[in-house]
Amino acid sequence: MTTFAAAVASRLPGSLVGSAAVALYPRFEPELRRLADFCPPHGVALDIGGWYGPWSRRLAARCEQVVTVEPVPHLAGHLRRTLPSNARVVEGAATDREGTARLWFPAGDRGDRGVSSLARRDIHAHCLEVPSITVDGLGLRGVVFVKMDVDGGERAALLGAAELLRRDRPAVLVELESRLGPIAPAVGLLAELGYAGWLLAGRRWITLDGFDLVARQARTEHLVHRGLLRRAFLPHRERYLNSVLFLPDGRTPGAS
Repeated sequence: MTTFAAAVASRLPGSLVGSAAVALYPRFEPELRRLADFCPPHGVALDIGGWYGPWSRRLAARCEQVVTVEPVPHLAGHLRRTLPSNARVVEGAATDREGTARLWFPAGDRGDRGVSSLARRDIHAHCLEVPSITVDGLGLRGVVFVKMDVDGGERAALLGAAELLRRDRPAVLVELESRLGPIAPAVGLLAELGYAGWLLAGRRWITLDGFDLVARQARTEHLVHRGLLRRAFLPHRERYLNSVLFLPDGRTPGAS
């Protein structure tokens, strides 16, 4: 899969790639422009899978503190150098156990494409041993929002954050893609924890319950392979939906 990051990361300094990603991301991931709908302007935000920091940077401007979890060493270093002073970077892969894990990459990729994963898929060719952590092991308090992008490892990462989710009841935005594996385990676990799912369809939020997300993704998967630039500047009638917002039962997006 050729993406914007894959095309330019080997030719440009990381700071420029990161700036481009931060600038372009809200164009095809509009949830990032709607933080006020689900992320209170106080407390701690947690960005799991920071990549070049498009979410972390926006969250740092809104919240008192951001904790960014990123397993790729050079990306974690980039985030430490470039994120605002109220952001803390934790180098590791969020899962359900502490120790070490194998992080898999496609051939020729060091993590810049944003498709590294603890679960090896057919696109992966080599791996790197990285620290594995649990969110609960970070000892965070007062978390109001969690963003999670872990490419197929959602259920394990959520299990490792279950204590925090039960205690702080933050909003949780999870990237779920049926092409990477079944999404039902993560959705079911969050339902057990008292969370309901929401999707941003156009300009309005709709409930995940009753919406066939798997069919929508199958119908629009071709958009994923067009890369960041084409997705940002050549919008289509139907957007590829993979960001699912989970709120504790009784909360709705946009409610104070």
